[in-house]
Amino acid sequence: MFDTILIANRGEIACRVIQTAQAMGVRCVAVYSDADATAKHVAMADAAVHIGGSAPSDSYLRGDVIIQAALDTGCQAIHPGYGFLSENPDFVDAVAAAGLVFIGPSASAIRAMGLKDAAKALMVEAGVPVVPGYHGADQDDALLAAEADKIGYPVLIKAVAGGGGKGMRQVDGPDGFQAALESARSEARTSFGNADVLVEKFVTKPRHIEVQVFGDGTQAVHLFERDCSLQRRHQKVIEEAPAPGMTPQMREAMGAAAVKAAEAIGYAGAGTIEFIVDGSDGLRPDRFFFMEMNTRLQVEHPVTEAITGVDLVEWQLRVAAGESLPLRQEDLSITGHAFEARLYAEDVPKGFLPATGTLTHLAFDPNARADSGVRAGDTISPFYDPMIAKIIVHGATRDIALSKLRAALHACEVGGTVTNLAFLGALASHEGFARGDVDTGLIGREIDTLTIAPEVLPRHVALAGMAALDLFECEADAGFTLWQPLVRQVALRWSGEDKGIKVRVISAGHLEWEIAGSAVTARKVGLRWQIDGQPAAAVVKAGNKVTVFDAYGLEFEVIDPLERAAGRQGDGNLIEAPMPGLVRVIDATVGQTVRQGDRLAVLEAMKMEHSLLAARDGVVAEVLARAGDQVEAGAALVRLEAETEEGAA
Repeated sequence: MFDTILIANRGEIACRVIQTAQAMGVRCVAVYSDADATAKHVAMADAAVHIGGSAPSDSYLRGDVIIQAALDTGCQAIHPGYGFLSENPDFVDAVAAAGLVFIGPSASAIRAMGLKDAAKALMVEAGVPVVPGYHGADQDDALLAAEADKIGYPVLIKAVAGGGGKGMRQVDGPDGFQAALESARSEARTSFGNADVLVEKFVTKPRHIEVQVFGDGTQAVHLFERDCSLQRRHQKVIEEAPAPGMTPQMREAMGAAAVKAAEAIGYAGAGTIEFIVDGSDGLRPDRFFFMEMNTRLQVEHPVTEAITGVDLVEWQLRVAAGESLPLRQEDLSITGHAFEARLYAEDVPKGFLPATGTLTHLAFDPNARADSGVRAGDTISPFYDPMIAKIIVHGATRDIALSKLRAALHACEVGGTVTNLAFLGALASHEGFARGDVDTGLIGREIDTLTIAPEVLPRHVALAGMAALDLFECEADAGFTLWQPLVRQVALRWSGEDKGIKVRVISAGHLEWEIAGSAVTARKVGLRWQIDGQPAAAVVKAGNKVTVFDAYGLEFEVIDPLERAAGRQGDGNLIEAPMPGLVRVIDATVGQTVRQGDRLAVLEAMKMEHSLLAARDGVVAEVLARAGDQVEAGAALVRLEAETEEGAA
């Protein structure tokens, strides 16, 4: 076994690898960028090396610097985690050339599966079923459009070097093909440095079911399947294992195909064979098709660990150190059911826009597994994926596991940034999902139901007011008041709506609130406050923000009376950056006439491209940024000429 390894990654996966490696007695070296100098994975490691600037291209993608850090710290091996350099065969070759071990597959295996078109051709030779489509090298626009016509709409355009939903577009008819092709190529070029695409048939009721494989270079086993059908924009949201509705015949067929795929390339280490399944007529052995192979550990690997009892990171270390597979296929079995939900810093009402912010509070359900790379006090950076944590639960049955997931999501407490927690809670409570009736289109069909804004009740406002006025410990406010209770006021804002409230301090443990015509009573019973007779939810105040941990977290802003009096100015004509990021494209030119919905700019942030659209018809007055500019949230990019009132002199 290795004595010391370097983890060439950050965030929750770096923490995850360190946890297992240290438990095995292996010393761990972390690497970090400027933005990650005080990150959790740095604190957990036995040693840490600074490797460059905050942008991934200046740090986590610098293979030569990472390899030198491993040599300088006495490492024998490098674990790549996932993302960054984990599927870069040139990096694997460089690791080997430096006399180090890459904890993962060979460079040849990664190359074999790295391009989707070549991988599918290889799978056809190996006898693994593939989706009908065009995987050729000729990238002529007219040819690709003609191939789409042959395949039959709807089709998917997919980056050949893609992953994570990037460079992927669904096209429902020929009229939208060219625009979708250009968009997919642009995102593919930005994300992977390769604009080539393939075109495939889009399965009308698709389920995304993948099989975990593990090989030693000669033989491979599968550790059963995961269902990853709950997706938004081709990115996974909640995963589970095993797949609901799976039959023994289907599991055997998919497992055998996955092992065949892995052994065809002499695969060593952990990998995932992703299949698209036609679920329109149940799960049938003749209705699954190879999509791609991820030649690394997957984000959702914990659900497989939960149902098999296997630590996949331990297996990675042991096989990379020269051991054979720890278990044979017949030794592996499924116990119970598991779910994983991905908790992100993102603004759901604004179209799941990635968010930043400093975490003022962070707590998880102690009965669930929470894989996280951040702590309270850490900042969600615009340079990296905005994941806060993965919430993993396991139960004897799917129903029990789903109940545990709902409870774990309710118990999550995140302060300092907006999150998708309420969205995850709505998904976990969705009737169709509860029945196991899932497909990749479920979220899209039900998006309005799943994103309903939470109802803010008077008790929530009262709790926010108590925190804003520091009344949870209010003995000092219950003194001399000229024969009547002390009355105090506070102004709060929630979701853009101002809420003026008034409180009468009856005694140190008795408050009477007036909130929009409603009366709310707060009493302290023993050591805990009750609101209208019910136990008070947890509340955290940080600066001028108050978070009430009910309804998955409600954040209020405490309004400064001076700010309120001055009011807010602005002509509504500015197109601003909704988050820190890189201006990738500026489409607008001064004097240009634009229509509502026209694209004016493209902002790249947190590994995604975001189109900024004109909110109304108008004429471009100023272009205030250039392609290549790094901008902060709220930076003005384009200004439209002010609207004039019709008929004004």
